[in-house]
Amino acid sequence: MTSLTAFAFANPALPLWPEGVPGARAIGAEQLSDGRISNVSEPTLTVFRPAVDRPNGTAVIICPGGGYVRLSAEREGAQYANWLGTLGVTTFVLKYRMAEFGHPAPLQDVLRAVRMVRSRAKEFGVDPSRVGVMGSSAGGHLAASAGTLFDHAAGRTGAALDAISGKPDFLMLLYPVIAMEGPAVHAGSRKALLGSSPTAETVQLMSVERQVSAATPPTLLIHTQEDQAVPVENSILFYQALTRAKVPAEMYLFEHGGHGMGMKDGLGTASEWPRRAEEWLRGRGLLSAGK
Repeated sequence: MTSLTAFAFANPALPLWPEGVPGARAIGAEQLSDGRISNVSEPTLTVFRPAVDRPNGTAVIICPGGGYVRLSAEREGAQYANWLGTLGVTTFVLKYRMAEFGHPAPLQDVLRAVRMVRSRAKEFGVDPSRVGVMGSSAGGHLAASAGTLFDHAAGRTGAALDAISGKPDFLMLLYPVIAMEGPAVHAGSRKALLGSSPTAETVQLMSVERQVSAATPPTLLIHTQEDQAVPVENSILFYQALTRAKVPAEMYLFEHGGHGMGMKDGLGTASEWPRRAEEWLRGRGLLSAGK
């Protein structure tokens, strides 16, 4: 299996902000340990091409989790990219800014990624109307932010690419952080993203279940009862908001499987979530070759 780090030697990661990272500042060297990346100051997209005989034109930008303090780039990045590649999907693993920058830097990064992939769709061999975002844990919060705040001023930097739509065409959220307040909140992600004393307005804005509208894209949600880090209520809150807004949504809540389960075997029916996800993608026509 190709890793994110090994892949970079064959195909260097694309800088997300070649004209200069907005709000750039020196935070020291990026850290890589055990397949996890931290202290990111130069966001990138690493491209994983689909299986050679199966390209179908669908693109997925993957946001690894890690509580907005690190990125689980191997388990929740490269591993998913390799799996999606067998389905014919072109994937882009996003290395985004986190606690060292705080909000709105991650939002700017994920929306810039959508705009970049869409603007270069022909080069990547993808359909600009089939660009999705997938995220796990805090990466799920970032993906959900992209699906709800794609037009928000905080996600724009004044760059020319702001003219391209940053709205994903679909979302895939695995054990996502959603709420930034209330009993379901993941306090670590909230503090890393919003700081110790966020304003009430910012907390409400980034409680993304409150930002769902009829314009939010179709969404797949996957979570487990055994998740002791990010309560299953996070996915339920988002699903309920999607249902109220009449957004097509599908949710799988499994009994077994702790937080950060990735694609591990031995977790009962939860280990079958990739099959459920494949069925969902196929049912939405996203695994059929584009015209």
